[in-house]
Amino acid sequence: MKCVLFILYSLLLSFYFYSCKENKAENIVLKNAPQQQLVDTTRYTYSWLASYHPNTSIFNNILPPKGYERSAEEKNSFGAWLQHLPINTTDNTVYLFNGEKKYNQQAQHVVLDIDIGDRDLQQCADAVMRLRAEYLYATKQFDKIKFNYTNGVEIPFSKWSSGFYPKLQGNKVVWVNAQNNSSYKSFKKYLINIFSYAGTASLSKEMESVAIESINIGDVFILGGFPGHAVIVVDVAVHPSNGDKCFMLAQSYMPAQSIHILKNPNNETLSPWYSLSEINNEIRTPEWTFDVTQLKRFAIE
Repeated sequence: MKCVLFILYSLLLSFYFYSCKENKAENIVLKNAPQQQLVDTTRYTYSWLASYHPNTSIFNNILPPKGYERSAEEKNSFGAWLQHLPINTTDNTVYLFNGEKKYNQQAQHVVLDIDIGDRDLQQCADAVMRLRAEYLYATKQFDKIKFNYTNGVEIPFSKWSSGFYPKLQGNKVVWVNAQNNSSYKSFKKYLINIFSYAGTASLSKEMESVAIESINIGDVFILGGFPGHAVIVVDVAVHPSNGDKCFMLAQSYMPAQSIHILKNPNNETLSPWYSLSEINNEIRTPEWTFDVTQLKRFAIE
């Protein structure tokens, strides 16, 4: 009889353990999601996805801090596009380009639903350039897709898509005839080329410094160097009474890995948001500390 009771007790414990484990896995991404109908049904183009649904967006899954109002971005703007980026609602693991799990799984709040590629290329600045370029491609602003190589040479997608390829000869670039065009497949090849010859050192020189008080969606904390680092602001919320701003940051890192929204290691209650009211001279993220003077913005054309 004792043996039978022991077996039943063991089975109950096992059932309880695995049930809890499964529930935790299911809810890890959506634990802060509003328990209501979709707040926003806007659909933007995310060309790497076969299909997009707004119920996977940052906007609909991460509430602004209590008392704050999410920044109302102009429709079809870079800011609105970033707010609606899709998150991975089934797996909150950060993977490396080779399919292995990243050693540190404590930095991410959620993981974005965007491919990494199979080469060690889409690192920190590359992820920023990827998001900026994807937005411009989705909105058919092809002439604005251009980045500099580390040697300072500008590589515009408009030239690439006209049937040319930038060939390095020493420290110079020579454009040669190629089969490149404006298709998404060719656009992805363009990005691989940019990731190979650009980085934080070049990107930081292309961007304009901005005061921390003016932080906005699409701004980038960036330190150009070898190595350097960069994280991008993907959402902002403002307190209507005192004007305090909160913001969310996303990054890739080294080696190339899943782009993810960072936790706030300084304030678990506020996380994943960061508040300007709690910042002095530095922004401490899980894997890098930036100076407030390292905030920059893409130049407006």
